Amino acid sequence: MLFLPFLLFAMWSSCFAIGKMAIFSSTPLFFTAIRMLFASFLILGFMLIRKKSKLKISKKQLGAICLLAIFSMYLNNALEFYGLKYISASKTCFIYSLTPIFAAILSYIHFKEKLSPFKVLGMAIALIGIIPVFFMQSGSEKLNSSFFHLSLPEIAIILAVFLSVYGWILLRKLVKDNAVSPLTANGWGMLLGGIFAITHSLLFDKWSPVPVTQGHTGAFIQGIISYTIVSNVICYNLYGYLLKRYTATFMSFAGLLSPVFASFSEWILLKTTPSPLILGSTCVIIFGLWIVYREELKQGYIVKSKKTEKSLAN
Repeated sequence: MLFLPFLLFAMWSSCFAIGKMAIFSSTPLFFTAIRMLFASFLILGFMLIRKKSKLKISKKQLGAICLLAIFSMYLNNALEFYGLKYISASKTCFIYSLTPIFAAILSYIHFKEKLSPFKVLGMAIALIGIIPVFFMQSGSEKLNSSFFHLSLPEIAIILAVFLSVYGWILLRKLVKDNAVSPLTANGWGMLLGGIFAITHSLLFDKWSPVPVTQGHTGAFIQGIISYTIVSNVICYNLYGYLLKRYTATFMSFAGLLSPVFASFSEWILLKTTPSPLILGSTCVIIFGLWIVYREELKQGYIVKSKKTEKSLAN
């Protein structure tokens, strides 16, 4: 089962390159809104036909799903796509390497998961691997520089990372102990997130008749379909399923492999040569990931399969 987190982030990281292409055909808010509404239509439509009984949620669960929609579906994506307009897909993906730091802190607050010395060591090694990448700036980023060496697009991505992590913490609380299925939480969350985003778009985007660049309608539709199927339908729900087995902290660390996948996706789709610095830094982060994974196995936070238990015993 350990291959599933890596398969998840291999698929998810390709979305950064797809999003980089799609953002030129529309605005961040409108693209987010249509993607979320389309995904919710697919997920809730499927559940209405096959799992109608699981569509029901309590008032308490609705409150948590509203927060999930605002943080993880709406604000997270709007900020992320703003950042993608100015920085590369692989660098955007790499900034998401900050997720373990936020995840560990929030998991400690919400789930009382202990931060052992070895886990802190793994996180420190990961941070060392991240730092050099923040000194890579393209021309558009330098024009947007605002806070120390960080540009406004980078700050937007960092905020998106924090909001995304908090969203996943909320999702884990919803799906833990089978309180709510990942499909239910994501389906309703994406519907609400799409409504928030389309309302925001109506107020701030220029609709004439819709915020899609003239001559780019085909690219917009293609981007919406591919991004929605891969990210919203497959990855969001696979992530929810894996949160039943692994902690939010470990899943965040597994996501540190994403820059490698994103670099190759960007290379294939956008013809951008992978950065040796990003690839080298990711190797450092992988070592930190291994330390955190071993420590969470010992602490019992990761659900072990019989095969894993036997290998540890040997």
